[in-house]
Amino acid sequence: MTKVERSETEWQQQLSPESYRVARQGGTERPFTGEYNDCKKDGVYRCICCGQALFDAGHKFDSGSGWPSFWQPASGEAVEEHSDSSLGMVRTEVLCSACDAHLGHVFPDGPEPTGLRYCINSAALELEER
Repeated sequence: MTKVERSETEWQQQLSPESYRVARQGGTERPFTGEYNDCKKDGVYRCICCGQALFDAGHKFDSGSGWPSFWQPASGEAVEEHSDSSLGMVRTEVLCSACDAHLGHVFPDGPEPTGLRYCINSAALELEER
């Protein structure tokens, strides 16, 4: 896969200030404030930066965490995971595999069949409705 690369200026011009803060600077939106937290629409959640398909609405569940949660990515190649030891804790960060946008984190407390909870910022996503 060819990585999508842009300058910081280009990312700032393309994204809203909140999406830039979250996706390009590793920020986190406040819980229960994101556009897709309670969204029940069918479709594909794409990366706000590059448009890559990241998560399917069929894999979304209500985790009660305040962020959109999914039990698996759209494909095995859609996201990358990296160890994140910021904020005095160890977590697994989730990034878009095409452009390295920060999406959120994955935790081992989700539903079957994976037992995973991909806790993703709405500001890093764009829903393409079916």
